[in-house]
Amino acid sequence: MLILTTFDLDDYVYEALRAGASGFLLKDAPAADLVHAVRVVAAGDALLAPAVTRRLIAEFAARPQRQRHRPTALAALTPRETEVLRLIARGRSNTEIAAELIVAEQTVKTHVGRILAKLQLRDRAQAVVLAYETGLVAAGE
Repeated sequence: MLILTTFDLDDYVYEALRAGASGFLLKDAPAADLVHAVRVVAAGDALLAPAVTRRLIAEFAARPQRQRHRPTALAALTPRETEVLRLIARGRSNTEIAAELIVAEQTVKTHVGRILAKLQLRDRAQAVVLAYETGLVAAGE
C-alpha cells in the first residue's frame, strides 16, 4: 500500500507503517517519483519520502539501546535466512545481498520469500521493522 499525504508528521508515518503501508510519499512529490513509488511498492519493496526516512533514522538512532528478546518466530529461520534478514534490514537489495554472500540473486529471492512466509510478513518493509524491533539488528551496526 502506498500512502500519499500532505502531512509528513511522524505520527502519520508510524501509523501508516503499522497499518501495513510499504510506501509513504508527500503529495508534492514530482510525478516521476510517484510513478517510481508505485512500481517499487508493486514489486514488494518499500519506499519512504527522503525527508521522512532521514527523520525516522535519526529518531531511531537517538533511542537508547535496550535488551530485546528475539521472538520464537525468528527461531524458525535458518542461519542463512537470519543473515539475509540482517542484510535486508541494513537496506541491501537482492543484488547486493547476492554479491555479498556470493550466491545467485535467485537464491536470495528464495531466502527472502521463505523469511516472509515463516515470519508471516507481507513485504521487506515489515521485515526491516521486525529485525529492528527484535534487536536482530541495531542502528549504527
